[in-house]
Amino acid sequence: MNLIAAPFAHWLLLIALLISGGLILHAATRIAWFALSQEQLTGWFGASVVVLGFWQMKASIQPGLSFHLLGASALAMIAGRDKALLGLAAVLAADTAYGHGEWASFGLSYLIIAFIPVTLAHALLTWAQRALPANYFIYIFVNCFAASALSMWSVGLLTCGFLAASGAYPLDFLLEEQLPYYFLLGWPEGFSSGIYLTLLVVWRPEWVSTFNDAFYLTHKN
Repeated sequence: MNLIAAPFAHWLLLIALLISGGLILHAATRIAWFALSQEQLTGWFGASVVVLGFWQMKASIQPGLSFHLLGASALAMIAGRDKALLGLAAVLAADTAYGHGEWASFGLSYLIIAFIPVTLAHALLTWAQRALPANYFIYIFVNCFAASALSMWSVGLLTCGFLAASGAYPLDFLLEEQLPYYFLLGWPEGFSSGIYLTLLVVWRPEWVSTFNDAFYLTHKN
């Protein structure tokens, strides 16, 4: 999922890097750093480390074609949108420093595997809180399981689309040999996020910034 730079135009990589840099700085300025509690820091940093671990367990097929669990939606549920965007920037930087990516394509990779999943998870959470009953199971199945699966499928579609548009690989090859794996990975992505968040909201709800007992357990629409 960490794209290599060679197939892409320099202007595209530069624009993606500038946009990503702006998004990261914007997220950093929106965080109330001095108001963060120890529980919030523990959930944020701990989940970021787990995501980094997920990214190390990957299968590579060819240059620019690799698969691993994302954990981005789960991190968004635990830390919130802005802290998730910042945490994933650190995770991607560490992963790139380990040699699993290229700095030249950092911006494009960040937009696809960090910004898109986090934004999707946040949008789905906002919609569910407004349109669906305030129910614990809706939070787990919609905002944790479904959002994570959808994020993986979205990343797959975007990755294959960019690789095909750049001419790195034929579209037929990507549709037959790449995209189906993203569809299959959507299920373990959703399952692992759902289980992880279920355990956290039961045993450590103070670590999950998007979960509120008063809203999900006592609020009635």
